[in-house]
Amino acid sequence: MNEPTMNKKNLPGLYVHIPFCKTKCPYCDFYSITDASLTESWLEGVQKEVLIYSKEGFSAFDTLYIGGGTPSLLDEQGLERLMGILRDGFSFVPDAEATIEMNPDDVTPSLLARYKGFGINRLSLGVQSLQEEELRFLQRRHTAVGAERAVELIKSSGFRNFSIDLMYGFHGQTRKSWADTLNRVLSWEPAHLSCYQLTLSGGTPFGRMATEGRLNRMTEEQERRFFIHTSRFLQENGFVHYEVSNFARGEECVSRHNMKYWQRTPYLGIGPSAHSFRGKERWWNCRSVQDYCCLLLEGKRPVVGRERLSSEQARLEKLLLGFRTKNGVDIDDIVSQSSGREMLAQLTSSGIVSFAGKRVSPTINGYLIADRLPLMFSF
Repeated sequence: MNEPTMNKKNLPGLYVHIPFCKTKCPYCDFYSITDASLTESWLEGVQKEVLIYSKEGFSAFDTLYIGGGTPSLLDEQGLERLMGILRDGFSFVPDAEATIEMNPDDVTPSLLARYKGFGINRLSLGVQSLQEEELRFLQRRHTAVGAERAVELIKSSGFRNFSIDLMYGFHGQTRKSWADTLNRVLSWEPAHLSCYQLTLSGGTPFGRMATEGRLNRMTEEQERRFFIHTSRFLQENGFVHYEVSNFARGEECVSRHNMKYWQRTPYLGIGPSAHSFRGKERWWNCRSVQDYCCLLLEGKRPVVGRERLSSEQARLEKLLLGFRTKNGVDIDDIVSQSSGREMLAQLTSSGIVSFAGKRVSPTINGYLIADRLPLMFSF
């Protein structure tokens, strides 16, 4: 990767969305398609979009995150083309964190070697579960044995900074099966874990099944118990619970790229459905490969929406994102009025938040209601 021509503080992060999957998981609400024949058109679109932003102040980055979709489906020629586009248009600091998402079935020694050659130094492996029945329910295309084999290849190839994605809180899962998955994953010695509670979005097959009463949901109390158990277990095993769904084996293993989202550091999103943020402005691209490519071919931006935040909206967003992390929020953002001081006192006495110096941080119970906390400080 090229080095930036100037030294900048708070460099933005770069996200690239690869919108292709072999199959669509019934719970996934991220944009993707199963028609890989559009890969070449998508790459041409990416090249045009990169050119636009390289001329507008987005030039140097210290993190790269290649997500999807299933990025590991991109063949070696496609990957080489993509990385060449990014290198030609942008610069990266020497110690840039460069992550790519992988499906266990796609992991091969040759692909891992290519990743290393392109400067990718962090992997995110979508495992979700190590119980065969649960994997079938989630309609994942890998098996537990396949996931274990993938991790063996990752470690033998020299990658130490790898993250495992897991899912909990879905129909048929038990505390025992979840505990077994966690224990087996810890034996792999991952640097990072992302443990997501199943979200039933309306536009997904699972979401529609739940609305129609064909898919049972866990109760709020069951979900709370899963969350508390996960947090306590991983912290007891040396992980830092630094964000609602994320755990790192020490501060040095925190996802630098994802922290940009929660700390409101600028980031640029490339590809269909990708989001971007700079200053007080957010914008996002269309959720269609065809529309994305056609707009760029016509010399137009693929942006379909943008918003400029008012000062109060920016403050509430700081709270919304900050209360999701152990770093919390600045006390000045919540106690500018007497009602804020009173609410802070109530939440502290009830064990929802704690504060030290000027930082107000959620406790484990605060994490459980992180999305509601900002509303308590709406003036």
